[in-house]
Amino acid sequence: MDRRHLLLSAGASLALAGCAVRAAPKPVAAVAPPAPAPLPVVPTPQEQLSALLDQIFKETLDQSPEFVTALGLDSGDRAQAKFKLSDASLAAGEKDKALTADQLRRLKAIDRSALSGLAAVNYDTVLFSLQNAAEGNRRFNYGSNGGGQPYVLSQLTGSYQGTPDFLGSTHVIETATDADAYLSRLEAFGSQMDQELERARHDVGLGVIPPDFVIERTLTQMKGLVSEPAASPLVSQLATKLKAKNISGDQVAQASVLYRDKVRPAIERQMAFMKGLQPKAVHDAGIGRLPDSQAYYELALRQSTTTNLTPAQIHQIGLEQAKELSARADTILRKEGYTRGTVAQRIQGLYRAKKYLYPNTDAGKAKLLVDLNAQVQAMSKRLPDYFGILPKAPLEIKRVPTFIEAGAPGGYYNQPTLDGSRPGIYWINLRDTAEYPSWSLPTLTYHEGVPGHHLHLSLQQETDLPMIRRASFLSAYGEGWALYAELLAKEMGVYENDPIGEIGYLQSALFRSGRLVVDTGLHAMGWSREKAIATMRSIDGSPETAAATEIERYCVWPGQACSYMVGKLTWVRLREKAKAALGDRFDIRAFHDAGLQSGSTPLTVLESVIDAYIARAKG
Repeated sequence: MDRRHLLLSAGASLALAGCAVRAAPKPVAAVAPPAPAPLPVVPTPQEQLSALLDQIFKETLDQSPEFVTALGLDSGDRAQAKFKLSDASLAAGEKDKALTADQLRRLKAIDRSALSGLAAVNYDTVLFSLQNAAEGNRRFNYGSNGGGQPYVLSQLTGSYQGTPDFLGSTHVIETATDADAYLSRLEAFGSQMDQELERARHDVGLGVIPPDFVIERTLTQMKGLVSEPAASPLVSQLATKLKAKNISGDQVAQASVLYRDKVRPAIERQMAFMKGLQPKAVHDAGIGRLPDSQAYYELALRQSTTTNLTPAQIHQIGLEQAKELSARADTILRKEGYTRGTVAQRIQGLYRAKKYLYPNTDAGKAKLLVDLNAQVQAMSKRLPDYFGILPKAPLEIKRVPTFIEAGAPGGYYNQPTLDGSRPGIYWINLRDTAEYPSWSLPTLTYHEGVPGHHLHLSLQQETDLPMIRRASFLSAYGEGWALYAELLAKEMGVYENDPIGEIGYLQSALFRSGRLVVDTGLHAMGWSREKAIATMRSIDGSPETAAATEIERYCVWPGQACSYMVGKLTWVRLREKAKAALGDRFDIRAFHDAGLQSGSTPLTVLESVIDAYIARAKG
């Protein structure tokens, strides 16, 4: 019998006993008093936390149909999510702020001092995210993600940039119903863009206008989405998916009408809005001109690095790392006969050397993808020597869709669905193969694939963590891990007979060091776009087009680029801490497993995780 029935039975007995006494005309035999009702069961703090994290995950899914699909949960009770896109209106933003504040209130009501182990890690991790989001919501009434992205529309932000890719790469079509869901989302796409336009107009009223070069890049990308229906990727990718599954019907014709009547006009309205901003835009690259900009950048750095490092401290770390890495690269380059010019100039020469370039043709790009897959297979054979637990999810490598490649990053990763219906995907931007000489590709693959993002995020999803933590990502931990994975690959010996490949590793590390220098230069020191590009190239030797794309990314996503090197240095420091504490008992596999099984955490919390691992290993 469950507790509810026990309580009902006790109450009924009490009532019946009372009636019997009042009705009796003469004394009756003594009756045993009824058993007292059991005391209410009070959940423990750990049980309260578990229930709250489940509720937060549910609330997160309720807010984002795209997130539901990305996790492969758009079936059963959440099947309708597949027909929807997120509400991007100002009103929805206010609702989201209120929800975040309430989630933080509910979390703080739990007694943190009563938690330990993984429960404490879960609490502290979610607390960090909610506190920073709530602070950003209170202080800044523009942009998105609190202190993260100041411009609603840019070359990296806005549904015009993300939704076509989402519909093509993440929205799965297996049945005619899935195709109908695609059409529903296609229709909602137009409304979503208009909602963003409402928010962008609001922000312009506060003086938040992107730099002129960001507007120009954004318009270039938007123009790429304006076409006749038959030529639109929003229509053609649906046709391709239907053909692959032998699904018949008039869905392509419907998609063409929706694109013509709903989507294209909304894109054109956004384009007209951005063109209207051009006379008002300035060339200032950083956010120094925006409302409360210093506090905005400090919060952006705290969110991204999960530390309290100041811009000046981060800038100095970048300079010191660049000096150290450049010296190591100089030694290798001289040994290989490259002696003229600065290290950056010699790396620029390697970028131009034809023997390292893939042809910028369909055949050349196909060969590049074949080589990346071979690198993943070779690395996978080494992993058991460094990890006790390996992911089950497979990894695919694909090129970034051509219609977003102009402003997209060079490479990025999408984690697999929770149900295994979609693998992890490592996307590489092949707009110009000259950006990827053969010596640079292994390191990129180790970062985005294994032992980088794919290993971390797949393991996180396969670990016994609350769902909200299995699906979360903190940049300093995750990007820091991926950059640490590049170092780990070197330590595995992958460059023993490939010194120029090791230059690829060093160039990547120089690139991330340069990010610390130029991001803080842009947003805390008032650097121009051109100074940032020149400084980046002087540190890492990257081609001007690649450097320009990167700098423009930092202009619209302040702070995020600093997470990589700050995170990597923390992983390295904690590994050395564990080695020093454990001596001969240190096991690299156990260290990696301990750090990864905790899931994405702030770096301060990661330190507590490694401290606990050290204590266990000591016995």
